[in-house]
Amino acid sequence: MDDTATRTPARQAGREPSTAAVLPSAAEMRLPVWFFGFEGALAGAFDLLRAAPSAWPALVALAAVNTGVSLTLMRRRLGLAKLLWRGRGTRRVALGLVGLRLGSHLVLGLLGAAVTSAPGHALFALVMGAVTVTLLVHVQRTALGALVAAGRATA
Repeated sequence: MDDTATRTPARQAGREPSTAAVLPSAAEMRLPVWFFGFEGALAGAFDLLRAAPSAWPALVALAAVNTGVSLTLMRRRLGLAKLLWRGRGTRRVALGLVGLRLGSHLVLGLLGAAVTSAPGHALFALVMGAVTVTLLVHVQRTALGALVAAGRATA
């Protein structure tokens, strides 16, 4: 007797999992909002330290908590983080942020308006944090869209 005629749909489904059940959704892969808060604070760390030099223990603790939480609570989402860091867009964002920081301080110094006060550095840290968060959200949205379009995630 032919084996294919006696197979039930459930048995066939057990042997061949559907791709929709295996693929993660974009919502499951999306990084949480607090992750971007950590990254924004760390992006402004240089200017935060210039504004308040005694804040370094808090920044070290923040970096440690960020690393610990990323490796434990976000274990499933580390795949997206790895994909993001492998992507050219994320590397461009990182290099662009370094260039923005150095370039803006250089230009302000050449114009005679160098940031030297604590409030100025705090404002600069806030701006750098906001720019970092905005660019990371954009890179995540682009990467998730690409994964959905490539069939590696569901919408």
